[in-house]
Amino acid sequence: MGRPSQGTREKLIETARELIWRESYNAVSVDEICKKADVKKGSFYHYFPSKADLAVEAMDAGMQEMKEYYDDIFSPTRPATERFSLMARHVVEHQREIATEYGHVCGCPFAGLGSEVAGQNEIISEKITDICVKKSAYYTSALRALIAEGLVDPMMDVEAKANEIFAFIVGQLVMAKIWNDLDFLEKNLERGVFDLIGLRMPVSKAV
Repeated sequence: MGRPSQGTREKLIETARELIWRESYNAVSVDEICKKADVKKGSFYHYFPSKADLAVEAMDAGMQEMKEYYDDIFSPTRPATERFSLMARHVVEHQREIATEYGHVCGCPFAGLGSEVAGQNEIISEKITDICVKKSAYYTSALRALIAEGLVDPMMDVEAKANEIFAFIVGQLVMAKIWNDLDFLEKNLERGVFDLIGLRMPVSKAV
């Protein structure tokens, strides 16, 4: 059996994700989204009061996909150092997949959207804040596991360190996007995360 056809709402969400990631929020109009999705403008406003509301739904969809990966990567059954290694490698691989599809390094769509409009749009700002908190929670949990394993200072402020890691990853993605260079990300991301934590990066095992 073939894949079921997307409904109008789902087509708009998927199209918004693609266009905002490939270009930017401000560069994409409702008309362009409707044209790409092959949806009439009246149908757009039937489902979404504004482009901002659609962007929030698109971020929710992206966050749900990320959660499926991160729930596995940051499983409490894994050693904490492995969680950070797998996370860094997943970020690089995901960026490679997107760059192959869109023809250039796209960076973090949440950070890009936030830097564009978060200060101007309350619902987008709230959604991006929620995403940041949820991502940092994975890092906080793994840092607490590192403390439990006796690998880092038990007095570490894990919330502050998790926010540092989050900010570092976003910064690395921004630089990779500016330079359109994922080799930079591959060389620096995992090592930089472990430097922030204060641990030596694990040596990759040969396959």
